[in-house]
This record gives sequence, C-alpha cells and structure tokens, in this order.
Amino acid sequence: MVNNLYDNDLFKKTLIKLRKDIEQGIYPPNEKLHPLYELATTYQVTRTIMEAVIDQLVEENVVTRRLGIGVFVNPKPIYSSGIEELGSVSDMIRKAGKQPGTQYVAAEVVTPTAHDLNNFNVTDLEAIARVERVRTADGEPVVYCIDKVDHARIPIGQIHSQNSIFKLIEDYTMMRIQYAHTYIEPIGFHEKISAILDCRPDQSLLLLKQMHYTEDHQPILYSANYFRSDAFQFHVVRKRL
Repeated sequence: MVNNLYDNDLFKKTLIKLRKDIEQGIYPPNEKLHPLYELATTYQVTRTIMEAVIDQLVEENVVTRRLGIGVFVNPKPIYSSGIEELGSVSDMIRKAGKQPGTQYVAAEVVTPTAHDLNNFNVTDLEAIARVERVRTADGEPVVYCIDKVDHARIPIGQIHSQNSIFKLIEDYTMMRIQYAHTYIEPIGFHEKISAILDCRPDQSLLLLKQMHYTEDHQPILYSANYFRSDAFQFHVVRKRL
C-alpha cells in the first residue's frame, strides 16, 4: 500500500505513465513486463510504489500475473459494451471494426431434452436444429457458439445460408428478436473450446447462456456463446432503487 500523500502523488504519476506506455505499445500485448526492480529503476520509484502500480493494473485487467512466471500485458478487447445491449455476435464484431466470419463445427437435428422443452416453453417440440460454430474476427477465432432453434421453424439446411443467425431468423420467419434472458458464467480452461479459440492454459472464457424472444414474447433461439475474455468485455450499469 502507498502510505503518505507524497507517495500517493508519485504512485498516481507512475500509474498514469506505465498505463500510457502500455497503451502506446512500449510494452506490447501478451509480452512479459520487466522484473519489478527494473521497472522501479526505469520509473525512478521504490519497489513498494511499483508493486502498488502493478496491483492496480491487475485490478484494471490491463496486465495479468501468472504465478511463478511474471506479469504480462493483456491485449485490448476488440469489443466492449454494456451487457444490456442485445446484438448478434456478427454485429459485435463489426462494431469493433473487424470482419465477422464463420467456421462450422457441427450441425445436427436432435431430440429436444427436458431443458429444451422448458426453454422453448412448449410440450410438442419434435426436433431441435443444433449448430456449433466458431465465429472469427478478421480470421481470428474469438467466440464458440452453440445455437438451438425449433427445426420446424428453421430447417437445419437454412442455417448455413447466413453468418448471422439473428438475420436468418428475421429473414426466414419474419420475426424479430427483441430481447433475451441472459445468464453469465466465467469458466476456466475448457479442454475442447479453449484449444479451438487458441486460448492460453490460464486464460478464462466468458459463457453467456441466452434465451432469445420475439416482440410478442415467443422464445425462438437458445444460445450458449463462449467468448474469449481477452477479446470481449461486458459491463453493466446498475441503478440504486
């Protein structure tokens, strides 16, 4: 901790300077920072102040400590948004100024589970079109998507015709997705998905489970999207009641 006013001023100046140096690429993304004593010498502060600066940058998710290895610069997310903003993965990637792409992993028609029947709020659902895809940004894999729709509404053969499943639903059914109920789960390394998304062993994923509804409140699409945590950042504005 920084203990007095003079140290606090020096701490703030050093924090601003190191943060700016990282933003300007002096310390590139995914690169290891110099040892603490070297950084303290470079920025002409004590090791105590430099350690406090690093702690703050870890809190801000600017850098990551890897136990026994060192401190590494985190890449800037390609997309940052309020979680209350609903859009397709394609829309998110385009807003980041990148070109969305799709790599199909699997597509099958399956018997709905009890969980599916509950999500779609029907008892006579006969078949589910289940599709697994990797979404890319300028060719780089960033999201693993598992989507489920009623096969009677959208045959599985149609899903390959559009990168955006939101747009496919609107074009094919003339229904517009208006809102979604979302559950967020941070998860660690996933043996299958982390490897496909080129994640490091210590890199987490952010899982968004979403049931999407039309303007007249009909459930139409279930998605489980695994976002690379270094590529996507979500936040929420909370208001006091």
